[in-house]
Amino acid sequence: MNIQALLERSARDHAHLCPRQILGVRMGLHGIEILQIEPNCENKRLFIIAETDGCFVDGVTAATNCAIGHRTLRVEDYGKVAATFIDTQTDCAVRISPVLDIRERAYIHAPAAPSRYQSQLQAYQNMPADEMFKVENVTLNINLAQIIARPGLRVKCERCGEEIMNQREVIQNGVTLCHTCAHGGYYAGQNIISSRIAAQ
Repeated sequence: MNIQALLERSARDHAHLCPRQILGVRMGLHGIEILQIEPNCENKRLFIIAETDGCFVDGVTAATNCAIGHRTLRVEDYGKVAATFIDTQTDCAVRISPVLDIRERAYIHAPAAPSRYQSQLQAYQNMPADEMFKVENVTLNINLAQIIARPGLRVKCERCGEEIMNQREVIQNGVTLCHTCAHGGYYAGQNIISSRIAAQ
């Protein structure tokens, strides 16, 4: 695997390369190696749950071709540079995270670097994976089949009327609702400022 090409792919939208992107690329490569799944496969066998967003996820995507847009990557934002790699055919799941002293180990591998940041940029590209990452077998507490669901299915919320895709509806007392109407959401509506309905 040409890691430089993957790093360039990850950095393309950032106009820079940072240590978290490199960690994402290396972690992605390590995950597919452990599960023995070919990278960039299009059969959606590999599913990844990342524990933060940003540059790290771009690195994981560059190495694995798993992405939110492909519905093969999900972000559970715990603010951690970590990810769980799941073989959807076998249900085998491994969580990979950096070892706690990875920054100190990076400095040992690149002692001539002018700064700790530069030592991470250099060392993360070449350090052995077993010196960089902790790997643990895990059992998911969530139903992967429900996460993946069936794409293309559409129903309407019986309260707000908005369309719900991919089996994300909630049935309460026989009524089909979206998550926001059923449980509340991340926003609180105040008034409609633009729609054909509001104009009538």
